Amino acid sequence: MIVLGGTRFGSLIKGCQMYQLFLKYKPYRLILLFKWLAIIFPLAAIIGSCCALFLWSLEWATKTRFLYPALLFGLPIAGFITSWLYSRYGKLAAGGNNLILEEIHKPNAGVPLRMAPLIFISTVITHLFGGSAGREGTAVQLGGSIASGIGRIAGLDKKDIRLLLISGIAAGFGAVFGTPVTGAIFALEVPVIGRLEYRALIPALTAAILGDWVCRLWGMDHLRYSMASFSQMGHFQLNIILFFKVILASIAFGVIARLFSESLANSAQWFKKVIPSAPLISFTGGLIVIALVYITGTRDYLGIGTIAAQPNGLQLGSFFDAQQHHYWSWLLKFIFTVVTLSTGFKGGEVTPLFFIGAALGSTIAHIIGAPVDLFAGIGFIAVFGAAANTPLACIIMGVEMFGADNIVYFAAGCCTAYIFSGYSGIYLSQTIGTEKPDIRSDTILAQSLKMLQRNWWTPASDPLIFAKIDPSEKEPNPAEKVKEEATAASNHAKFL
Repeated sequence: MIVLGGTRFGSLIKGCQMYQLFLKYKPYRLILLFKWLAIIFPLAAIIGSCCALFLWSLEWATKTRFLYPALLFGLPIAGFITSWLYSRYGKLAAGGNNLILEEIHKPNAGVPLRMAPLIFISTVITHLFGGSAGREGTAVQLGGSIASGIGRIAGLDKKDIRLLLISGIAAGFGAVFGTPVTGAIFALEVPVIGRLEYRALIPALTAAILGDWVCRLWGMDHLRYSMASFSQMGHFQLNIILFFKVILASIAFGVIARLFSESLANSAQWFKKVIPSAPLISFTGGLIVIALVYITGTRDYLGIGTIAAQPNGLQLGSFFDAQQHHYWSWLLKFIFTVVTLSTGFKGGEVTPLFFIGAALGSTIAHIIGAPVDLFAGIGFIAVFGAAANTPLACIIMGVEMFGADNIVYFAAGCCTAYIFSGYSGIYLSQTIGTEKPDIRSDTILAQSLKMLQRNWWTPASDPLIFAKIDPSEKEPNPAEKVKEEATAASNHAKFL
């Protein structure tokens, strides 16, 4: 009996120890994990399904336009109707991607649920009638508006809705391009230049993977482009001449990305000054696109640019073929896209940037005697990375799109283009978390001396710093800190 009682007493002690260990490691974190999984799973399923429907609709619109070329003449009317719908019913939804980024920075009224159907329908209309636009904007806005709606239904607070918006962006981007890891990194990287939102890492990655998986379950496939490997025996070996050619080309990629972003913003402002009515601006933009078709004598630069009307027609994959020479395609696509998007047509900038970057990379490769497929691929990701200020996401995109054999060249291209693109970008609501290195020689020398002084003989509290820190990173005052801790404790108690 004594032994039995001792055994029971020992078991009781072990149970108490396990309970104390359980409390020590904060069980609410496990509960929070299950809570987020319960929210992310349906969110990703809905966004993945919407993206599948969107991709199918986009393919239908493109093929229908090929069958009925006369649809192009309806572009001005289509633009007029789209802009009128946004003016009448859009309200906050007209902010698009920038509204979502603003809500991530400082949650306010939320992203209206009407944004999802409006951007879906208007993007399909743009492609059906021949506007030069992409699909990323639609995916991001679908993800953001659905995430915001689910957050309100679930009764989440502003901090949680912020993380949910990032997860929605990740799911939409990952599903529409078939690049889940890129989608997650893009969502973490795009709100603030030079800083990743690590607090949303697990929700964003989970949402992106599940969103892509659900989209594929619906039978959606994604285009991939072949690229030769420059590795030997499975190991990367740097070709120093090729490396410097990549750097040279990437400077051009960064400059073109900056020119694209500034042209888009300035053109939109100019049209607003000249024409007071948004529907009339879109009507005028449609007329300009039709005029460009007749001036250039081709329809190759209409629509999304990933498929061609004819089997041997010009499309994005053409630039990976060393036998084809299209020296001015990047400029023509640039003009068509700027006119389309700056006059109020809906869609996205990313796929046209893929087209522009690949075309420019192919052109540079032919001129300097470099591998065409490699330079087309680097231009594909680097121009977008520079325009969106998301170099890390685009390095990962290079791996998911083309394989990891040339990742060193991908990294060199994306980072160089990012530096040379300045602070211009296609997302005007981005904030600066860390400044980019200034490419002027005198500034580089001054920054280097400051870094040496800071690291070697200056205390850490010295105000002399290399980069501007985002205001959200500043230490809160003691009163605010106590208030935040009390709020966090209250939230944790609710989850328990």
